Amino acid sequence: MLLLLLLLFKKILCHGPSTMVLFSPSFNLSQLSFLCLSAAQVLGPHHLAAEEPLSFRVLQTFSFANHSWAHTEVSGWLGELQTHRWDSVLGTIRFLWPWSEGSFSKEELKNLQYLLQLYFHSFPQQVQAFSSQFQFEYPFELQIAFGCRMHSGKASESFLNGAYQGSDFLSFQGNFWKPSPGAGSQAQKVCEVLNHYQVVKEIVQSLLVDTCPRYLAGLLEAGKSELERQVKPEVWVSKGSSPGPGRLLLVCHVSGFHPKPVWVMWMRGEKEQLGTQRSELLPNVDRTWYLRVTLNVAAGEAAGLTCRVKHSSLGGHDIIIHWDGYPILLICICLAVLVTLVILVLVDSWFKKQSSSSLPTAQIRTSALPIYPTLLFPQKPISKNPGIQEVFSAWHRNLGSKIDS
Repeated sequence: MLLLLLLLFKKILCHGPSTMVLFSPSFNLSQLSFLCLSAAQVLGPHHLAAEEPLSFRVLQTFSFANHSWAHTEVSGWLGELQTHRWDSVLGTIRFLWPWSEGSFSKEELKNLQYLLQLYFHSFPQQVQAFSSQFQFEYPFELQIAFGCRMHSGKASESFLNGAYQGSDFLSFQGNFWKPSPGAGSQAQKVCEVLNHYQVVKEIVQSLLVDTCPRYLAGLLEAGKSELERQVKPEVWVSKGSSPGPGRLLLVCHVSGFHPKPVWVMWMRGEKEQLGTQRSELLPNVDRTWYLRVTLNVAAGEAAGLTCRVKHSSLGGHDIIIHWDGYPILLICICLAVLVTLVILVLVDSWFKKQSSSSLPTAQIRTSALPIYPTLLFPQKPISKNPGIQEVFSAWHRNLGSKIDS
């Protein structure tokens, strides 16, 4: 499919009626190659992923409903990190990061954007024109993956693959278009047509061998701080929905880690549990990742199991969470809180006792008086009965003598 793209470049830039001032009648192949090379440079990137090779790719999807309607989606990726998007409404490249322009100049990017405008406007029309010849049946989709991978700082592999209706259709290998295994006579016919255009093959070869590695190197250098970001995972375990009578679904949650590669396994001692199931890696809003790892076991066999996590941010120190019981860290935190509360209660009680015992005698008398003011110092006789009055007077005198002593 990129084959049609390059055929289109040649037709529009050199001979097409829409050729503009930028392309003069004397426009030659070397100029065309330069602009095509620049175009590939901007088309996309990849993300640095620890143990994985560094890769740069451009993903394109063309959806055709009929002879007059088509939709295009294009994105650029550096590994798992999207760095570019094509705005089909404005016809512009959207740089998703401050460093997404890589090491290319403003002029190169400007030329590239103009070239892409021509391509994304005319490519669907050309495909629709060739649809009968290539036996494309509506509705259909074409996908293109273009890029290169880098090992130990050196580009060692490039790729250009095309798909029809989601199935492998053709690829560019060496200096030839080749049908994918199982693609049939339809792909064979397309490749035969494309292989007749030597100029197109030379441009594709240059894009893959020269332009892609240069762009990848510049992008990696510009985005180094983001690509080398390391964030430690948070790990906890829980019980999932019951898978059946007498069984448990153990769930290990691993969240907030970066970069993406991570190893998670349910273990018994040093033995991996082969029934461990992994979910898909899901992105968090802060550009970290989340993973859910489960194990279906008999209820009586859960004791002694652990969830072990390995990640580049941990510096070789695995995280191990035990299923039977709370994590040691949580236990320590609870004990520390409990001990602190007990100490606070004891200290408060001691201070109250010390404060109470150090009050002067007069202060104790004064503080005691308001308790029963009418009993200790009655303003009026409590009762007209003289016997009761004498009893309270004697009790008051006795209390005062005890306080003085």
